[in-house]
Amino acid sequence: MMQLPEDFIRNTREAMGEERFQRYLESFDEDVPVSIRLNPLKVDSHEWTVVGGEPVPWCRGGYYLPRRPNFTMDPLLHAGCYYVQEAASMFLDEVLRQHLPQRPVTALDLCAAPGGKSTLLRAALPEDCVLYSNEPVRQRANILAENVEKWGWPNHVVTNLYPRDYRKAKARFDVILCDVPCSGEGMFRKDPATIGEWSSQNVDKCAALQRGIISDIWPCLSDGGLLIYSTCTFNTKENEENIRWILSEYDAEVLGVETKPEWDITGSLLPGFTGPVYRFIPGISRGEGLFMCVLRKGKTSLLR
Repeated sequence: MMQLPEDFIRNTREAMGEERFQRYLESFDEDVPVSIRLNPLKVDSHEWTVVGGEPVPWCRGGYYLPRRPNFTMDPLLHAGCYYVQEAASMFLDEVLRQHLPQRPVTALDLCAAPGGKSTLLRAALPEDCVLYSNEPVRQRANILAENVEKWGWPNHVVTNLYPRDYRKAKARFDVILCDVPCSGEGMFRKDPATIGEWSSQNVDKCAALQRGIISDIWPCLSDGGLLIYSTCTFNTKENEENIRWILSEYDAEVLGVETKPEWDITGSLLPGFTGPVYRFIPGISRGEGLFMCVLRKGKTSLLR
């Protein structure tokens, strides 16, 4: 097994508990799941067969593959017929299925590169909706634009702005997805390079950055609109504690998502925090690390 930072081991064992943490450690000796998501604009799932594929239960058109093929040599990938996406990230589809209205809305994916959640969001929105997918880093924004172009859906705009630019422009959105930059603990198994970048100081830095992002973008969310907050990390500082901060600073409430026991999704790891949150942990749920929480601005939904 890879050498994990001592601070990470201590903090994560304390948060998860010994049994759950041991199951997580054992996942490093297991194969990393490979999954794709079909593009319903270009692929009719009733006519296509994903050879050896097993459906991802929380995502329409999502499939686990029995092995990792050479994706770069597949013309269907380059034609935008499917997107290679980590399965836990596809939980966004279940969230949208339960909380999106079937009427026109304007949506923003604030930290969108490389485009996995953005292409999923656009496919889940009703056809006459508009989605803005934003990435502050120019090079990453170019990658995002390429993937959005391959996906091929109308009313999908790519921007290269900072959250404060949207606030200054007084833009308004009914749905905002904030897949915020984080310490990346949930990607340790899939991307070992992230282990060397981790530190307790970086966790604190990321938590502060995430609060700054929310502060900038909250005024852009319409009353009754949805904010979907997500990270690919485990610790409570970047997750539950930031959700608790949002609830203390703004007129917001946390919304629940119906799930099934066999999905093995973990709830809150923060003592005293009882709101519905959704955490995928390798070795327990079938995917990499993910945290997601759905909030509504105000108490009256505009999305019914």
